[in-house]
Amino acid sequence: MIAPHITIQSLPGIPLIQAGDDLAAMILEAVARLNLRLQDDDVLVVTSKIVSKSEGRRLDLRTITPSARAEEIAQQTGKDSRLVEVLLGEAAEISRMRPGSIITRHKLGFISANAGIDHSNVGTEGDDWILLLPVDPDASARRLREALFKATGAQVGIVISDTHGRPFRLGNMGTAVGVAGFAALVDLRGQPDLFNRKLQYTDIGFADELAAAADLLSGQANEGLPVTLIRGLRLPPGDGKATDLNRPPETSMFR
Repeated sequence: MIAPHITIQSLPGIPLIQAGDDLAAMILEAVARLNLRLQDDDVLVVTSKIVSKSEGRRLDLRTITPSARAEEIAQQTGKDSRLVEVLLGEAAEISRMRPGSIITRHKLGFISANAGIDHSNVGTEGDDWILLLPVDPDASARRLREALFKATGAQVGIVISDTHGRPFRLGNMGTAVGVAGFAALVDLRGQPDLFNRKLQYTDIGFADELAAAADLLSGQANEGLPVTLIRGLRLPPGDGKATDLNRPPETSMFR
């Protein structure tokens, strides 16, 4: 993972994504605009938003009929009951709720507000449109990696990123929800420190670190830069998944 020089750059000219768009082709066109070619150990960090759009995960709340449970939760939280109904379908459980906030454990295993449902940058049709996360972001990452390898022969890493808050910390940051091509979690236990003392508890959320680094460029508002190229790393080998980063519920001390 250690490299003397790492570059992080946004890929220009990615258009607004529609359902069915070929993300691999669009990424390759953007790489070519920089007069670059993909190479082994490059990492492409792709926001979940454009993956979801390409996979048709936009939803019109006007098509949703809330259940009695959704109506009850909406009254407790002040949320749109239609949104709550969708949230209940995306979440494995509700962890906490209070007026204005619903914290869930998503079906994909992580903790997030509103089951990762997004209203921002969804489209111009109004506030009734929302965007759900990809059904299986790890599978989405693998498909994108395979398409890029088929086109270029380069063995790249893929991170699909989303913006998450963190327990006991203010501020959102980029987090990996899909990974392909390298180990998402790197176990350094048994490795020596500077004084040759063996590390006993050190795991590195490597995919999350990449997502956070890319988030500095892709941003969370109107930047319009959903794909970031990170070059210069030596990727840790392995067939990693973002789900490797989820803490098992039975090991959590704060549930």
